[in-house]
Amino acid sequence: MNNSNIIKPRKLPGFMELLPSKQVIFDEMMEKIKKVYKMFAFSPLDTPVLELSEILLAKSGGDIDKELYAFNKGDTNVCMRYDLTVPLARFVAMNSEFIDFPFKRYQIGKVYRGEKAQKGRFREFYQCDADIIGIDTLPLIADAECLNIADKIFDTLGLKIVNHISNRNILFGYCEDLGLADKTIDILIILDKLGKIGKDNALEELGNLNIDSEKANKLIQIASLCGSFDDILKILEPLSTNETFVKGINDLKEIFSYLTAYKLPKENYCLDIGIIRGHNYYTGTVFEVNLVGHPEFGAVCAGGRYDNLATYYTDKKMPGVGLSIGLTRLFDLLDKNEMLPPLEKRCVDLQIIPLGNTILHCVELQSYFQNNGIICEINYDNRSFKGKMKEANKRNLPFVIVVGENEVSSLKYSFKDMFKGTQETLSKEECLQILKNN
Repeated sequence: MNNSNIIKPRKLPGFMELLPSKQVIFDEMMEKIKKVYKMFAFSPLDTPVLELSEILLAKSGGDIDKELYAFNKGDTNVCMRYDLTVPLARFVAMNSEFIDFPFKRYQIGKVYRGEKAQKGRFREFYQCDADIIGIDTLPLIADAECLNIADKIFDTLGLKIVNHISNRNILFGYCEDLGLADKTIDILIILDKLGKIGKDNALEELGNLNIDSEKANKLIQIASLCGSFDDILKILEPLSTNETFVKGINDLKEIFSYLTAYKLPKENYCLDIGIIRGHNYYTGTVFEVNLVGHPEFGAVCAGGRYDNLATYYTDKKMPGVGLSIGLTRLFDLLDKNEMLPPLEKRCVDLQIIPLGNTILHCVELQSYFQNNGIICEINYDNRSFKGKMKEANKRNLPFVIVVGENEVSSLKYSFKDMFKGTQETLSKEECLQILKNN
């Protein structure tokens, strides 16, 4: 082919792909998350990547509408899912008569957001979600269970965290008490970015909403409260008798009692009123998980309660609560900061190297070891024996069997322990015993 006709290989920005050595670690992290979800008796679910636009747009709002990948196919307007929560709400509304409630499901899949590709931001990424959906009511212990799950996941991943927990009713009620109920959503949008824009800019933006400086300062003061549940609740309680505000206080007290019963280390969570979450469907508990020592990473897990989401698709009241981990972003942050967990499971237990015309016997050996649970491959490359051994060392393979014509005749094989640098002549049964013990 003429070189001028070769298309330069490249990929779209914002889409991650990994070399196999790192993909294995990514997959192990995903499996650990899945294992925790299963431990808490969550069932698996897989929803379509494409949804009808009217479903995804029912209650998205904010910047999400601008980020949707949307297109028409004939007369049908469709969107690629931007999260896994809205499709879940659609699913339970469609299948409520066939599933048991509370419905506990986990889903791990790719989602798509057409935002500007930049450091730490992806257009395609894996989310690892767990949600609990009830009928009519859903006890607050479900919220606490999700907080407990988040703690267990990061403990399993070997990462130290602080879970910043709040309840949106605190700020909803406080805005009502200040006579600003009609401006609540706009106020929350400003307070949600308080940490990024700072107090002075927040005051200016609140002023642009015609909120006087006294009320604006009160809003910023309450949104800045962060500390232990005991300390922050003592500060909050005298601030308002508004019904919504008091409900938020009481919900936080109940959740704190469950976290105490779960025996979660108190250093692993705090009460942070500044946690608001951008999605409009959150109605109560909200939380964001940060890695200890790395505030620059931002939230690596987040979630909350959404009592009204499913009402867009059904007359039944289906309150829910859930958590989501952006695994692609988390992996990228750990990778770039040399914090990836070590590889725990070997990709290959054993490599068989044929010498001469022994490939058929090597295939029989491979089948024997594989049937006995050993991850085994044949090196059928045309390189020299020396080249194959050099490659085995480079790949950090633990064991190698060399099969020449003498080995085929005697059924005794040169078994090499690549880590110890030893070699023995053994039967396949003896080789298998060593492999199973390692």
